[in-house]
Amino acid sequence: MSLLDEARAARRLPAPSLARAIREDAGISVARMASELGVHRATLSRWEAGENRPRGSRRAAWATLLDNLRGAQ
Repeated sequence: MSLLDEARAARRLPAPSLARAIREDAGISVARMASELGVHRATLSRWEAGENRPRGSRRAAWATLLDNLRGAQ
């Protein structure tokens, strides 16, 4: 992913509750998505609760993954 792609993805993060809904609607567990993103499941849970937000390449990867899941529904 290029720097420009990362910057675009970073701007389009959905609200935390929507991110959780996208994951749940796709039937993906917190553990599986966290593993795919290379983070601990507690980290992903904090993102989905709105307690923290990812930064950098993890933010872009999460945004891209959520966009792909949303598009697959």
